[in-house]
Amino acid sequence: MKTLIDSTNALIGGLAAIRRQFGVPAEFPPAVLAAAEKAAGRAPTAHVDRTDRPFVTLDPATSTDLDQAFAIERSGGDLLLHYAIADVAWFVDDGDAIDREAWRRGTTIYLPDGKAGLYPPVLAEGAASLLPAVLRPAVIFTTRIDGDGGVRLDGAERAIIRSTAKLAYDSVGAADLPPDFDELARRIEAAETRRGAARVDPPEQEVDALGDGRYQLLFRPRLRAEEQNATLSLASNVAIAAALLAARTGLFRVMPEPDEKAVQRLRQSARALGLAWPEMETLVQFEKTLNPADSSHAAFMLAVRRASGGASYVPYREGVVPWHAPMAATYAHATAPLRRLADRYVVRAALAVANGQPVPPKVSAAFEQLPAVMGRADARDGQIDRNVIDLAEALMLKGSEGADFDAVVTDIDEHGLRIQLCDLPVVARLRGPGGKPGDQIRVKLTAADPLQHTITFERTA
Repeated sequence: MKTLIDSTNALIGGLAAIRRQFGVPAEFPPAVLAAAEKAAGRAPTAHVDRTDRPFVTLDPATSTDLDQAFAIERSGGDLLLHYAIADVAWFVDDGDAIDREAWRRGTTIYLPDGKAGLYPPVLAEGAASLLPAVLRPAVIFTTRIDGDGGVRLDGAERAIIRSTAKLAYDSVGAADLPPDFDELARRIEAAETRRGAARVDPPEQEVDALGDGRYQLLFRPRLRAEEQNATLSLASNVAIAAALLAARTGLFRVMPEPDEKAVQRLRQSARALGLAWPEMETLVQFEKTLNPADSSHAAFMLAVRRASGGASYVPYREGVVPWHAPMAATYAHATAPLRRLADRYVVRAALAVANGQPVPPKVSAAFEQLPAVMGRADARDGQIDRNVIDLAEALMLKGSEGADFDAVVTDIDEHGLRIQLCDLPVVARLRGPGGKPGDQIRVKLTAADPLQHTITFERTA
């Protein structure tokens, strides 16, 4: 769960219920822990020495499962991004106890009170994590970025690296970063704009205590360092996807644009939040005007994420160009193998392709199986995320039973009305017939139950 911070532990009871409801694993089986302990001692023997490169990591300050480290250098007018990715496959063998457990989990599950890792901590936060000042095995993908932000995979190799610093979003300074970090981010962002990309990165939500058992939801806008750091993964993933597509193999992340019904629902949400969205302006164009530091804009960004058709994974198919609409590009997930199962296999395939070698048969076979596994994991993660947000909304509204709120109808289905409150970033259901999208209505809060993470309204006018 990356969209909610609960520094007050106000959600602890409800989160425990959510963990039980979705079967979030509390620990790893003993056989998996034993296998991970043994694997953690495996000495790299297939890696070249790249400890002379000044790699650094950039993550939230508390992160210890570090998937990526980077170094940047000039090559004429181009920039070379050396992106070191944790070499998880060095520690995990196909079919071993660690691998089988990872296939059961699919992803690391994040909640405000902690995570359930994809791999045991001895690997994910130890031997495989690109921690500073220690030798670590990695796969380095070198991506060439031209002056217009075009990307091309220049090479890939297994290497030993030594990160020189663990940098944090909230404290990093320009002097801590490679000299061309800002320029690389600028080029990638400019290329996104030209492609018509519409990545939606809403700020994190925080539960803030008001006293007397009352709470409110606030937004913490993403820091500029977070935005810039995201361009490094984006550049690498786009370059890797292009290389795999050209080699007629791979596993790709695809996502459709919101359909017309979803766009119309978003227009009603914009109205509810007091945002002026010109009728002739597309969703992509309107998104470019949003300021995540504004709570109304931030709430709309969350609504866009909820309204999207949902991302999924697809293996290579002859004659099909996989497309990720928000990225406006062919895209793959390769840069977070400690947190996503699929990335371990994409890394292995890209390493082979970049070196003119055939993709291992077990990797090709995994590409056919992974969409279903990752789809189930994504669905579970999405349900957990929604339940956590519902829990936070119920906590915020607890004690306001009987109060009236202005709302706008954003959608209608067989279950009744979907409404967006005008003054709070809350989306809710309203039972009963009547009304159409765009109607402004008045509703009364009849119940707010944080333990059941439910809120109930009835229409008053």
